[in-house]
Amino acid sequence: MPTRILPAVGDADAVRSVTTLLSQLPDAEPVAPVVDSTQLIDTLARLAAESVDELPEVVVVHERIGPVPALELIREVALRFPAVGVILVTSDASPGLFQAAMDSGARGLVALPLSYEELANRVQAVAQWSVGVRRHLGHGGDVFTGVGGTVVTVSGAKGGVGATLAAIQLALASQASGRSTVLVDMDLQAGDVASYLDVQFRRSVADLAAITDISPRVLADAVFRHDTGVALLLAPAEGERGEEVTDRAARQIVSALRSRYETVVIDCGAQVSGASAAAVEMADTALLVTTPDVVAVRGAKRTVRMWDRLQIRKAEETTVVVNRHTRGTEIQPPLIQKITGTSVAATAVPANFKELQGVVDAGRVHELDNRSAVKQALWGLAAELGLVKAPVGDRKGGRGSVGFLRRRDG
Repeated sequence: MPTRILPAVGDADAVRSVTTLLSQLPDAEPVAPVVDSTQLIDTLARLAAESVDELPEVVVVHERIGPVPALELIREVALRFPAVGVILVTSDASPGLFQAAMDSGARGLVALPLSYEELANRVQAVAQWSVGVRRHLGHGGDVFTGVGGTVVTVSGAKGGVGATLAAIQLALASQASGRSTVLVDMDLQAGDVASYLDVQFRRSVADLAAITDISPRVLADAVFRHDTGVALLLAPAEGERGEEVTDRAARQIVSALRSRYETVVIDCGAQVSGASAAAVEMADTALLVTTPDVVAVRGAKRTVRMWDRLQIRKAEETTVVVNRHTRGTEIQPPLIQKITGTSVAATAVPANFKELQGVVDAGRVHELDNRSAVKQALWGLAAELGLVKAPVGDRKGGRGSVGFLRRRDG
């Protein structure tokens, strides 16, 4: 059986040299190259959604791939697609880089300029390793084989628009439908998830920042299991510790969570940091919560433009959620869509603070009444985003389940 090899090379000249040499290898079947990190992950995810057997045995990552740095990209591939062997092609063949590549999950390193013999030997060894892993998976191994969990980030157009409440209810809806769910508070200086859920905690996301190999045991020690079943990874109680969570650390944390949970909901707050930007970039769905007023909508537009300038996310890849919506307001969802250039969720969340005040003040938002129009809308949004396995009303749900998910206008 030929070895399928997927080159991930950003430079046009390097693409030609790599693909030419790969095509000369015996029993090799190079596939169309991908030109950046996003395309690589998307391609592997699409193939893995069909079957682990559809994945290429070998991925060749060039050192100049972007926008995600090569070593971080290798780490994400190794975490999400453990049956794929990764080879790093680099001009730096020093022992230090070799060790760093191995620590990131690479199965080999080939120095530039490329040597046919060295590349052939490395591809053959990595392909054999990949085939062995797949054989193990086929006999009931416990290595994670799926495409990875769905990551949804929830950001605020400005402070106070309801992003944290939305993130919590999305996580609760996902968990109630039977999906293993983790809620992450990535609002590192001012996170309020713990206050909204009235939990006391010792560990936080900052405790994972310096760990290069986030194992299931390490994750289990860091998360807090809420009564609803949702796993919580909370912001540090000391806001200054938020600086420990760099963009690189955030990528590692999100990748590790994605490999262990079916749904990962991340509250990114309203301030853009390196960590929250990395989360938004990695997300399958990036939500931006706004209220239908001039200041908030301007904030949404400003955030979308900043994400685009920093190459974090394009406007058309962002979904705006309109909170505190009323039919009488002058600013309606179609206008917000036009102003921001984003898509707008079909589910708008109605304005009804009276429903929320008691549970918010008590720190018990998970006990929001099932008849609440706000809760019904947010759980309807979860269904719209595909975060529930089945209509929640069809399940004999336990604590926190809601009777139905029909959206109420208003």
